[in-house]
Amino acid sequence: MNVYLLKDVENVGAAGNVVKVSDGFGNNFLIPRKLAIKLVENDMSFFAGRVKKVEADKVVATSKIAMLAERIKNLHLTMKKKIHDKDKLYGSIGADEIVELLKEKEIAVDRKQVEFTKTVKTIGEHPVVIRLSSKLRPELTLKIVAEE
Repeated sequence: MNVYLLKDVENVGAAGNVVKVSDGFGNNFLIPRKLAIKLVENDMSFFAGRVKKVEADKVVATSKIAMLAERIKNLHLTMKKKIHDKDKLYGSIGADEIVELLKEKEIAVDRKQVEFTKTVKTIGEHPVVIRLSSKLRPELTLKIVAEE
């Protein structure tokens, strides 16, 4: 079955692409979740034109995302938190706190894009991954210091 993707689907394709998927995956997963629409032979020529326009838009978006990834990759963020037992935090660092720190640096990301390699519960330096796209995942360094 050929489908036109309305949204990015990991391991399948990006929004605006026409892809071939199995009938069950298309009918039971993609179409009910409004991630794709089913194409018949008459639709193929219409959506072929849309694919070209989407590809041109993606080139512009990709260059912007690549520039943002470069900015994020070189970032070192510092956060002051209350601690106990010499190096443990009260609670852990959440994605919302990372989003706020990035907002101060004039970088806008969604909290769903923030990924921790492990839970941040101690002082020190910790890597944080920002998922900008399926291929671009720049890593920044978060330094937690004790609050006076």
